[in-house]
Amino acid sequence: MLWIQVLILAVIQGITEFLPISSSGHVIVGASLFDQFGEMMTEKLTLNIVLHVGTLASILVFFRDRIFALLGRDRRVIGLLVVGTLPAIGIGLLLKASPLGSGIERTLESPLVAGLMFPVTGAMLLWAMRHEGGQLACREISYRHALVIGLFQAFAVLPGISRSGSTIVASLGSGLRREEAAVFSFLLAIPALAGGGLLELIDLYRKGPGDTPGAMLVAGGFVSFAVGLFALWWLLLWIRQGRLGLFAWYLMPLGAAVLLWQLLG
Repeated sequence: MLWIQVLILAVIQGITEFLPISSSGHVIVGASLFDQFGEMMTEKLTLNIVLHVGTLASILVFFRDRIFALLGRDRRVIGLLVVGTLPAIGIGLLLKASPLGSGIERTLESPLVAGLMFPVTGAMLLWAMRHEGGQLACREISYRHALVIGLFQAFAVLPGISRSGSTIVASLGSGLRREEAAVFSFLLAIPALAGGGLLELIDLYRKGPGDTPGAMLVAGGFVSFAVGLFALWWLLLWIRQGRLGLFAWYLMPLGAAVLLWQLLG
């Protein structure tokens, strides 16, 4: 049973990390459902690290040409990514260093919060569907716009708020072309995912390794990588077609269903 749960969560992570429907919200809800109706998962932290490594690898492979371009024509984007990452760093340090950090982290693992935030992501996507975007490439936006996009990324620390959805919406509002908005969103995800994974590794080191079979973790990481590649292709296709808002019609009833489950279950 545990194998099935790990693979299901890997598929959820691979799809939802990139589609604008919130990976953290879906993984939290999925893990909570497994805890209630399936086999209790005692090592969510270890599994979470492995699944995030898988999705990070899919970004590196899918956008390899744009990553190499950072060394040439797009080298100005490196500074923009640094500025855009600062808010996420601030939030991460606050959670780890603040006396309230553990309480905040428990709140961020709440399915109830995810249920409340899913419709917020849906509302942002409906706005994006009606917004044509601008004409700018990633390297042409200002540092102020990069900071605003970074603030939207930091907002996605809340489960149910999609990191990709919020940053793509902010990028469109900053004047980026639709496809360039997606590219900047996922380039910005690289330091965010890597930094988040590093913080989780520090926590794992302090708590000590668990007894989850290595083969299970490797399988979960590979599945999240493969599914992530497909999700990236799907998202870029729908961005070009201006169909991001269609995901909202999934998120709105999902949020209502999770709220009913948490309040009445």
